[in-house]
Amino acid sequence: MEIAVVDYKGGNVQSVLFALERLGVQATLTADHEVIRRAAKVLFPGEGEAASAMRELQAQGLDTLLPTLTQPFLGICLGMQLLGRHSEEGGGTKMLDILPFDVVRFPASAEYKVPHMGWNTLGHLRSPLFAGLQEQDYVYFVHSYYAPVGGYTIAQGEYPAPFSAAVQYENFYAVQFHTEKSGPIGTRILENFLNL
Repeated sequence: MEIAVVDYKGGNVQSVLFALERLGVQATLTADHEVIRRAAKVLFPGEGEAASAMRELQAQGLDTLLPTLTQPFLGICLGMQLLGRHSEEGGGTKMLDILPFDVVRFPASAEYKVPHMGWNTLGHLRSPLFAGLQEQDYVYFVHSYYAPVGGYTIAQGEYPAPFSAAVQYENFYAVQFHTEKSGPIGTRILENFLNL
């Protein structure tokens, strides 16, 4: 099975490749449109800032390719946020417009620091992506921006209000947390994705 990991200089790529290796999967890190198009599964990880990520996607023509893909696709962290319509980050950034959400910044308070960083629970699980998981399983988050809860939400987190911890539209799945840093739970989610 050919697995493509999209290379748009979005950071966090090596840890995703290592996580796949631990599952016995050899993935190809690539920005080549044909390799991505023919892959059985596509992973879209990312860390960093939305505006610079979108500039790199546009420079490589990936902004027009990715929305046309029909195979199972998994966005991770920034890779989830980029699937939305718009982000407040960077003074406002137009995103890939695959899912109908706008990315907003967490409000800072004395009790809740921004970024939201560390282990937090998942709830309201509703997807084969979470087969074998329990409500309130812990995963690892690092983010200052989030997608609100909507009809596309397949898992929720709370910080302090509910936010989309995972989303789905057709073949596009995405998680706000880092599967590759979430221990056995993250490994199970990657396995579930590979088995979709």
